[in-house]
Amino acid sequence: MPFYPNWDSLSRYTVPQWFQDAKLGIFVHWGVYSVPAFGNEWYPRNMYREGTPEFAHHRETWGPQDRFGYKDFIPLFTGARFDPEGWVDLFREAGARYIVPVGEHHDGFPMFASAFTPWNAANLGPCRDVVAEVARATREAGMKVGVSSHRAFNWRYYTFGRGMDTDRPENVRLYGRPHAEGLPADARFLADWFGRVKELIDRFDPDVLWFDFGWHEPEFDPYRPQVLAYYYNRAEERGYEPVLQYKDKLPDGVAVFDMERGKLADIRPIPWQTDTSVSYKSWGYVADDEFKSVTTLVHDLVDIVSKNGNLLLNVGPAPDGTIPEEAQARLRGLGRWLRVNGEAIYGTRPWERFGEGSTPVVVGHLTEQQNVPFTAEDIRFTTRPGALYATLLGWPKGEAWVRSLGTASSVAGRIRQVTLLGDGRPLAFRQEADGLHVALPERCSGEHAWVLKVALA
Repeated sequence: MPFYPNWDSLSRYTVPQWFQDAKLGIFVHWGVYSVPAFGNEWYPRNMYREGTPEFAHHRETWGPQDRFGYKDFIPLFTGARFDPEGWVDLFREAGARYIVPVGEHHDGFPMFASAFTPWNAANLGPCRDVVAEVARATREAGMKVGVSSHRAFNWRYYTFGRGMDTDRPENVRLYGRPHAEGLPADARFLADWFGRVKELIDRFDPDVLWFDFGWHEPEFDPYRPQVLAYYYNRAEERGYEPVLQYKDKLPDGVAVFDMERGKLADIRPIPWQTDTSVSYKSWGYVADDEFKSVTTLVHDLVDIVSKNGNLLLNVGPAPDGTIPEEAQARLRGLGRWLRVNGEAIYGTRPWERFGEGSTPVVVGHLTEQQNVPFTAEDIRFTTRPGALYATLLGWPKGEAWVRSLGTASSVAGRIRQVTLLGDGRPLAFRQEADGLHVALPERCSGEHAWVLKVALA
């Protein structure tokens, strides 16, 4: 039965099991903005806006914007060491199950051979169809393929009317048609945007189609259900199970909600996702980025999965296509933890409560830096038939005390054995009114977080 472009019809959508089992994906922000490597991936916008650090930096470093514009970075965006198979090998080592390269960011430079503009990575810069090559390598590795669309904000991205290179007719198909700020996108832009979305779907048959904000503006209202219906019907025709991800402006249940650099406070009955990066400052490559610890990434993943979510973790390659060593180290560290403890992550589902502990989680988009580190009192739960996993987000002294698993809990009298993943030796335990007490080894092996596997009758 086909989907129709209305919310009643689209409410028939169900999140595929593959996505609920996968838990971890990798996002890749690679584009021309990696060349200036200053500020963040919004450099293309801010370099034209007087009063911003990017505007001043650009003039000092590259020259006036009417002489050296964003387009002039493209020849420096070489991709000389771009290795899609190497990327995929690293992402698989990190434990990812799906990979989502950026299709087109706000800057208007598609990372594939788009029929809508000659200003794309297949024609200029690296002169390679980056998305197609990553998609091919991903599928050959047995992983799911995604692609992201950030195009909707392009209408509001650049500054016009100031004599800069954004005003020149020969650059229209990169920067867009000059217009006054504050105007809604016109019918011509909207039709072009919808055509580009369909191009992504038709070209790549993406298992994941990720949308940035931008289409939340009122003029996009009629298009949102059309996009979902087109994508879901195409997937049904082509025989794959689609996952459309969005930040806002869709009703619950028609797609997968995505929280940017933020988390939820409790279990969400419908699967959802956090997208964040291995670093704090930028999604794309910048020269002075600050990278998260592996412990932070592990704790984020554990917390999100306990609440029925997935983690889409971003890296930003350098202009030559290499992934920074700091990012590689974080991904490999996460992968090492998952090789020991992945049983408590992949294919699991939330338990009756997400966890316990006193450390709060700040809720909402762009809130992650307001959070404080978890402690040994913080525990997160996941489950599968016959087993409950209690992940300790710190190593307690002497014994683990899991307050939620006492004699009044749903597992009372059902615990057959308790082990530590990565060890396997049975641990002494006692179930009392105040919780489950588990004797731990004197020395803690492993790092970041420790998983108690509670085998249930």
